[in-house]
Amino acid sequence: AQDFELQQPQDKVSVTAGEMLNLTCTTSGVGPTGPVKWLKGWDGGNETIYEQKGTFPRVMRVVSESDTEFSIRIRDVRPEDAGTYYCVNTAVVTLQEDDVRSQLICEVLHSTLTAPLRGMYQLSKALRVSPSVSVVADVPSPVEVNKTMNFTCHVKGFYPGDVAVTWLENGMEIKVENISQPVETPRGLFELRSLVEVQATEEKNGSVFTCRVVHDAQDPVSGTATLWIAAPARG
Repeated sequence: AQDFELQQPQDKVSVTAGEMLNLTCTTSGVGPTGPVKWLKGWDGGNETIYEQKGTFPRVMRVVSESDTEFSIRIRDVRPEDAGTYYCVNTAVVTLQEDDVRSQLICEVLHSTLTAPLRGMYQLSKALRVSPSVSVVADVPSPVEVNKTMNFTCHVKGFYPGDVAVTWLENGMEIKVENISQPVETPRGLFELRSLVEVQATEEKNGSVFTCRVVHDAQDPVSGTATLWIAAPARG
């Protein structure tokens, strides 16, 4: 867990028209910090008063290069400047595979609240982890001619659990019914296995079997294996 705090301690501020308005905002702690900006108003009617990119002629930061001090000054205050101002932080999170069960919590403390306001976001809603795909044979190569053997496709470490598995022999799709359902691992990721049964006839020598996996409508990920047939023993 990481704790990050944004403090906007002022309740009400009164200034005379033409004077300078100081609005205080500071941050502390360690967390997924991102851009900080000031808004006037809320919801659909808000107006950006200051952000780190852009030009705001009457507004300047108190400490321009600080990573923790985001207080601003508005010069030449006018009647239309009256309103409610918010210092807003945008969290920037670099998602990792182990964030499947992690959550981001925003807690608001204010003198007018009897209890903190809390909002939570499950990082799994935004997380996408692509699978690893490998194909292994149940008998070592080369395979005895006319022997029945299996290729197994191992699809591991993906999230969410929506995948489609297709088998191809030399680029041509083949029908396979033995595909397991995705199983959730202790880490919260998913894995599955798919098996194709092959009779090692002489004409299949050198055939390439491909397991193609499409995960969450992304580009396919594939694993391949080649079938080699042992030369018949001579009497």
